[in-house]
Amino acid sequence: MSTRSGDAEPLLRVSAAAEGTGAAECGGDVCVTCSDQAVPVRVRTLLPEGMALVDTGFGAEEVSVALVDAEEGDTVLVHAKEAIARVGEVFDDRIG
Repeated sequence: MSTRSGDAEPLLRVSAAAEGTGAAECGGDVCVTCSDQAVPVRVRTLLPEGMALVDTGFGAEEVSVALVDAEEGDTVLVHAKEAIARVGEVFDDRIG
């Protein structure tokens, strides 16, 4: 589970019902894609209409990549299910 520095509350939990399915649910006051900060994720598959399937490190989520020039394998910063920037390799180890 991922936590913010100094916080004990996980940012993302996999529910018992979702375990093994790759689905995740938000925990606490924040969500992996709609918290008050952008989070790095890796683009798995580009989808039609400016969407992509991304790996959050906890499972897969569909997000918009319409604002960035992303390719499969790129690491992007996501806020509110919207990729807002493409980043370099510095985040690659964090998301597997």
